[in-house]
Amino acid sequence: MTERSRTLVEAIGGMDGLRRLSGTFYERVLADPLLAPVFVDFTPVHVEHVAVWLAEIFGGPARFTDELGGHQALLRAHLGLSITEEQRLRWMELMTSAVEKELPDDELLRRRVIEYFDWGTRIARDASAGPVDEDLGDPGPTPRWGWNGLAARDEP
Repeated sequence: MTERSRTLVEAIGGMDGLRRLSGTFYERVLADPLLAPVFVDFTPVHVEHVAVWLAEIFGGPARFTDELGGHQALLRAHLGLSITEEQRLRWMELMTSAVEKELPDDELLRRRVIEYFDWGTRIARDASAGPVDEDLGDPGPTPRWGWNGLAARDEP
């Protein structure tokens, strides 16, 4: 199997790699004065849920959708947080640092992962402006991200 025929989640190192990434990132977030207030309700299970979400996004099994409520649940979790652009950019700085520490030394892999986070944090910031009881409608299926970025909704 060639490197680019693997999914991003495989190239990252599967669930173990995603758990390391998520753990390293949230360790830094919880110590950050700008971001810690956003995560006041953080629990250690959050690290696992983020790893499960990312595995699905990056080509793994649909566990987040099947077990944790899918795209709708993820967006709902951000309602009412009022994330600022300054917080989003700091989030990106800390995640970029975690990617550099935890992901394999593969420039394209790291770039695609960071591109996903940039795209996703913009959506999270926008959703966070809504009240906690906002009707989100149907946001569609959990997005998928691959070696070429966002996959079309009808791709496997």
